[in-house]
Amino acid sequence: MSGSLLIEASATGNQDLVVDLLSKGADVLVQDESGQTALMHAVLANDFTVSRFLLEAGSDPNHKNANGLSPFIAAGANGFSELLDLMLSYGADVTIVNRFGGTALLPSSEKGYLKTVQICLEQGVPVNHMNRLGWSALHEAVILGDGGYLYTLIAKLLLEAGADADVKDRSGLSPADYAKILSQSQIEQLFESDVLRDSSETSQFLSFFKEGKYEEGLAHVERAFANEEKGELYFWEGLFLQELKQFDRAIVAFTKGITSEVGSEQFYFYVANCFRMIKRQEEALEILNQAIAVSAAPTFYLYHKSNYLREFDRHSEAIAAIEQLLESSPERTDYLFHQANSLTTIGAYEKAAKAMELATSLDPGNELFVEHRSQSLEKVTAHS
Repeated sequence: MSGSLLIEASATGNQDLVVDLLSKGADVLVQDESGQTALMHAVLANDFTVSRFLLEAGSDPNHKNANGLSPFIAAGANGFSELLDLMLSYGADVTIVNRFGGTALLPSSEKGYLKTVQICLEQGVPVNHMNRLGWSALHEAVILGDGGYLYTLIAKLLLEAGADADVKDRSGLSPADYAKILSQSQIEQLFESDVLRDSSETSQFLSFFKEGKYEEGLAHVERAFANEEKGELYFWEGLFLQELKQFDRAIVAFTKGITSEVGSEQFYFYVANCFRMIKRQEEALEILNQAIAVSAAPTFYLYHKSNYLREFDRHSEAIAAIEQLLESSPERTDYLFHQANSLTTIGAYEKAAKAMELATSLDPGNELFVEHRSQSLEKVTAHS
């Protein structure tokens, strides 16, 4: 009983009850029906204090739930950089992978979590590890990014850490190939240069970011604005404010990046992430909907909307978003895998199996899809 109470208290952020239960010997390793421990629930709630209590009491940052997800990777996949850093102090395995075969670095790079990417690289998460789709973190940053300010910085950090821009995926394409195909000119320039150069101003801002000197970075942004209004300055202003957890001010800065004459549509994504971080789900989704409506290339925003919907446990809506993506890109096995995961979550096992059957026909040698289809069919039998 105390174990289930601990899980509930951890999920809801009831710190006093967590402390009381731990003092009475509650089992920190107890799992719910999904194989999730109290620590996983605390991590998913982005609750640093409760997570620390649980780790101090012996909770395991490497324990995987029924979907093959550990608290450590969950922190990376959600951009919870402080929690990621915390778990590294309690024995988190930097090489651990999710069911996709990805380390914490891959979803961090995919979803644009710059600080999380930085921490992963500094702590030795392998930079060229490839998941079961044959994608590296650099593949993910290019294929699932937009080539804007944020994803260019992620690519830069990965390259500085030794990422290979020429390694090929299961389709025979490298990150450099995808950057060219997707016309991501800033990232193409990174790949083509022998030296990862950028402006002295950008380099200085990135140094402030890496060192956690966010207030100092903001002061330099303000001085730069006195000389010239640039879209990149709104990006750095918002990014520094976001790291300071001044999300309302970050939203204002990023919104100026949308409306300013020097702005661009990439700022919709930055605004949406701020709303997501402060758990204002509807506003996050509405911003992405606005981006989808105005963008000439809405796939990026629609894909990340599907990510948000899965994170918000709104899987039926996520499935609908993935179906839209598949209409224009029916060959994308990564979309099919995400679709199958959401179908499994809502109990549509037969449809999940069909999605994986299609993925297998597109990539016959990929055991990931074979395994997922087999598991789905087992559940069809079990529930028939």
